[in-house]
Amino acid sequence: MDRVLIDNIVKKVITEMNTESLSDKKEKITAGLGVFDSIDTAIEEAYTAQKNYTAYSLEQRREIISLLRKKLINFVDEMAERAVIETKMGRKADKILKNKLAIEKTPGVEDLVTEAFTGDDGLTLVELSAFGVLGSITPVTNPTETIINNTISAIAGGNSIVFCPHPSAENTSIWTVQLINKIIIEAGGPKNLVTAPMKAKKENADILFSHEKINMLVVTGGTEIVKLALKSGKKVIGAGAGNPPVIVDETADIQKAARDIVNGSSFDNNLPCTAEKEVLAVEIIADYLIFNMQKEGAYKISSTEDMKKLENAVFKDGYVNKELIGKDAGYILDKAGIKFDTVPKLIIAETELSHAFVQKELMMPVLPIVRQKSFEEALKNAICVEHGLKHTAVMHSQNVTRLSIAAKEMQTTIFVKNAPSYAALGFGGEGYSTFTIAGPTGEGLTSARSFTRKRRCVLSGGFSIR
Repeated sequence: MDRVLIDNIVKKVITEMNTESLSDKKEKITAGLGVFDSIDTAIEEAYTAQKNYTAYSLEQRREIISLLRKKLINFVDEMAERAVIETKMGRKADKILKNKLAIEKTPGVEDLVTEAFTGDDGLTLVELSAFGVLGSITPVTNPTETIINNTISAIAGGNSIVFCPHPSAENTSIWTVQLINKIIIEAGGPKNLVTAPMKAKKENADILFSHEKINMLVVTGGTEIVKLALKSGKKVIGAGAGNPPVIVDETADIQKAARDIVNGSSFDNNLPCTAEKEVLAVEIIADYLIFNMQKEGAYKISSTEDMKKLENAVFKDGYVNKELIGKDAGYILDKAGIKFDTVPKLIIAETELSHAFVQKELMMPVLPIVRQKSFEEALKNAICVEHGLKHTAVMHSQNVTRLSIAAKEMQTTIFVKNAPSYAALGFGGEGYSTFTIAGPTGEGLTSARSFTRKRRCVLSGGFSIR
């Protein structure tokens, strides 16, 4: 038997054994520590907790967040493990990195900056104050990361928060909520500052969107759930879907671009909504780019027959096959019946612009590449395939003028230049991290100040000392 085939079989068996043993460890989670049998109770308890929390000073908030960072970092391995087992999506190593980002680089109380105006008429302060009780819908793609990220932002702003997790990440999410509550109480904070219902049900979202004690909604999910939240009449932070294009022009460092694209698009098996979803490569460098992407671990679909197999696997009845979302590239090739010799990080295939791989967000390590006559054509088509979502775009070029034009024309919330897409999240790029990227409602990369309201305090005729 072929040696490579033997190695692949051994790896598959070991993976299955590890998954089975990990699943055996999963305990039954019961109510308590912020988790309740009904969404109504979760909201009522969060309401009471927030009323108590108003008495806490900024320094006390800071101490609670500091202990959360210190304690949660010890659980990143388990968080990642639980998420991969329950959701059957993504890669443990990458989820560990994402959890670390959420813990370490989500801004806390320091994000609440006060504005001051002084003059002949006295002193005016504009300060950031709590909304009250926040309601948060969290995704299956980043369950623990989003809960941690939104928790730190919410409590830094003086709020409590009620989570409605995705059904496919239910156990992992409520386990995370209970862990967070345990640490908050240990830090001297009020109980039930962070809550969730035991069971993920569709009606939970309906109740959350209409409940009178929910002051603001934070929705991280698909386009439809964001639209539904916007109809609630409440203040909404909506983080919707994306279909990030990558432009590569002839001036780019092609070897680096290839490495960055493969790393970014394969990160957590392409689950992040910021990840590269299609490449628009200028014709003159397309072959060299593909060659280097293969060197970096991408598997190229070369035959019409294999392309048809891949299409049949990725789509079912015209929709993206949910069974392949977030799966390893090798797993997808295997399901498609395509033979491969090495374990690939990413599957690449040349397509036309109109191909479904380009037009639809796949959320799996399958990356279409479309040849373009020029930078101008690539930019025009990048705007088209981004579908006006205004989420994320990436470009590789050494031409500063082109980079500037593309950034201005794309109008995306995130524009990454000459780096993997995850640089936008603070991994290999400057700035804070977030897993709630609000393109539809305009807040952008959210932080504590996004979860607060501005209040003006005016002292007329005094305290101006100029």
